[in-house]
Amino acid sequence: MRFVKRKIVPKVKRPLTPPHGLRILHYMVNDSSEQLTTVFMALADPTRRAILERLARGEASGTELARPFSISVPAISKHLRVLKNADLILHRKDGRTHMFRLAASPLRDAANWLEHYRQFWETQFDSLETYLLDTSEKEQFTDDTPGTK
Repeated sequence: MRFVKRKIVPKVKRPLTPPHGLRILHYMVNDSSEQLTTVFMALADPTRRAILERLARGEASGTELARPFSISVPAISKHLRVLKNADLILHRKDGRTHMFRLAASPLRDAANWLEHYRQFWETQFDSLETYLLDTSEKEQFTDDTPGTK
């Protein structure tokens, strides 16, 4: 048997989440899990959640959306771009004014996904509760039986 020495090439370390520019854009992918990932990434930021809460009351301009936050206009624009890329908001231009409104469908999809797991965990917790009640009743019975101490 002959052994051949192979040159070991170090693997290139890549970040867990690729830079935004290298990601496949959401509208090019028909995969619902990719859409869900994009939605949850967008919802992870409190500023973006606050923007969505404001848009739940109705359409607003970019200036109106930026007003309650003490961050720069480019930062708000970046947040709006993330929300738009996740299909969570719709954008239209009215002259020089950029108007935004909430898009409910991606939120509905995320809520449906969460609902599936809520039902799963409720079943698990109900089973745990039953087990704990049975166990505690057996322990009480054992503690109350004469001569077991």
